[in-house]
Amino acid sequence: MSYVRADERSVRQLLQGRKYGIDEYQREYKWDSKNITELLDDLHGRFTDSYDPGHERAEVEHYRGYFLGSIILSQRNGRDYIVDGQQRLTSLTLLLIYLRHLQDECDVENATKLDDFICSTRYGRRSFNLDVPERERCLEALYTVGEPYDPADDSDESVRNMHARYADIREQFPDDLKRRALPHFVDWLLEKVELVEIATDSDDDAYIIFETMNDRGKTLTPTDMLKGYLLSQVPDPSERTELNQIWKKRMLEIAAFGREEGADFIKHWLRAKYAQSIRERKRGAVPRDFDIIGTAFHKWVRDNRDTIGLRTSADFRRFTGELFPRYVSEYTRIRQAEETLTKGWEAVYYNAHNNFTLQYPLLMGPITPEDDQETAARKMRIMATYIDIFTAQRVVNYMSVNYSTIVYTMFILMKEIRGRTVPELVAFLKARLADMDADFSGAPDRDRLGVPDLRLNQWSKRYIRHILARLTAYAEVQCGMPNHFPEYVSRDITKPYEIEHIWADRYERHTDEFDGPDEFQRVRNQIGGLILLPRGFNQSFGDLPYAEKRKHYVSQNLLARSLHEDCYDHNPSFQHFIQSAGLPFQPHPQFKRADLEARQKLYQRLCELVWSPDRLDQEAAT
Repeated sequence: MSYVRADERSVRQLLQGRKYGIDEYQREYKWDSKNITELLDDLHGRFTDSYDPGHERAEVEHYRGYFLGSIILSQRNGRDYIVDGQQRLTSLTLLLIYLRHLQDECDVENATKLDDFICSTRYGRRSFNLDVPERERCLEALYTVGEPYDPADDSDESVRNMHARYADIREQFPDDLKRRALPHFVDWLLEKVELVEIATDSDDDAYIIFETMNDRGKTLTPTDMLKGYLLSQVPDPSERTELNQIWKKRMLEIAAFGREEGADFIKHWLRAKYAQSIRERKRGAVPRDFDIIGTAFHKWVRDNRDTIGLRTSADFRRFTGELFPRYVSEYTRIRQAEETLTKGWEAVYYNAHNNFTLQYPLLMGPITPEDDQETAARKMRIMATYIDIFTAQRVVNYMSVNYSTIVYTMFILMKEIRGRTVPELVAFLKARLADMDADFSGAPDRDRLGVPDLRLNQWSKRYIRHILARLTAYAEVQCGMPNHFPEYVSRDITKPYEIEHIWADRYERHTDEFDGPDEFQRVRNQIGGLILLPRGFNQSFGDLPYAEKRKHYVSQNLLARSLHEDCYDHNPSFQHFIQSAGLPFQPHPQFKRADLEARQKLYQRLCELVWSPDRLDQEAAT
């Protein structure tokens, strides 16, 4: 006779020294950047509710916990197989790998040993606690610093996705947890984050439990409960039926983008138009409008009906029958522009590539019910352009753009842009950009770094790749060529583009200009010494002296090609672009330190064009 057992488990109890199998047909890892961002934000928020810099680590025992959901296990042949919950356990494993490295980087005293939560070693062979053969090479590369691994080589989409989510964790992990709070956070994650483990020794029972929890016995979602509340306030049965059909139709449209898109849309809409407050990022701070909408928007609407303007049945009819479908349409336009590079909506696509998930409420914020479709589109494009410029200016000055760092600032902006006209919006956003202590020039007297100090390192790598792709695509479009940005940043093409150093890693070739290898490496990693080239080029030509590999650049993208004089011959569109924009393009028969500095100035000028605040005026005029 089979048994069923349910127990509360901490992360320590679930992962330390335990092994889990996943049946082949259940191994797909689907979490996207948004899921990782939300997980990190939830963990960060709950941890900081209790944390105080003066606390000893022992006080973590009394911190508030966090419930991460349930997992369902089928126990057979002496082994646990995950029936439901592998998305969470995989993501936790990736987070623990990152924290293991972060403790080393931060030189944490008495750091918690995390190896047992990630893997185990027997007879000299390491195996991971989530024991999935096709994941081993990727996990080994993440676990072991310097282990060679290129996700493009992996045929398994879920494994490539897993590698991308680790990059998201590295980029989105809250900065304030990387210092004194890190050992406290690691202890809290292991001991105070809990899940419910439901285990049975019968596969049939495991799947019955899974189906019951996700189908027949499924409780109403917040989206269902919100709809029920809104319709209950409309007394006429025929009107309720009509509104219900509108709701179902619109939710079906959004569902084409993903299963949770309906709930995501409602969160973004309510935050964009109605949220008035956000939880302060300090110990003991309570959730406010922005935060509650993210977890229980159905309750928030009921509790804030007067704030929203829901006082009469007519208000509820308008909210459900007019405002709801209107903003669904605008959200759909944003989602479509995120997935496919569309003329006029390029900034939305670029922001999505930078994982700027806060763009949804920011784009919907200034739209009013009175705006026609053209005006609404113009406002969204203006906001997307502002985000694009804001992000680039911060990145080149080594300022974080991860969710936890900027969410408070972006929320204040959401409130300030509500209902503004196009001219008001442009003037306001240009003033905001002018007030930013960040630009591309680099001004030491104002503590600005800018393009002159932008170098390739672990933090900047993904942003430099984005910047190089943008500069290359911009120059090509200005010369009448197609916009190849999606190709330059894609990881799914046969030969994805990679960052290429113009100088090979050969200090001995440059001893006449540098006092030592460290200075050489510092200059070599400056953005002026980098271009994008398809994978395989570096293996074939990357180690050659510049004079020998320069001829091979002629067949590549425009930014690489411009190093060679052949790019300038019989190329009137390129020559016209150079002259009209006043750009210091020039061929480089040799590439000495002065040549790299000249390219640095070229890249700076290109950045100033690509991310010029004048683009806001251009969007307003189109």
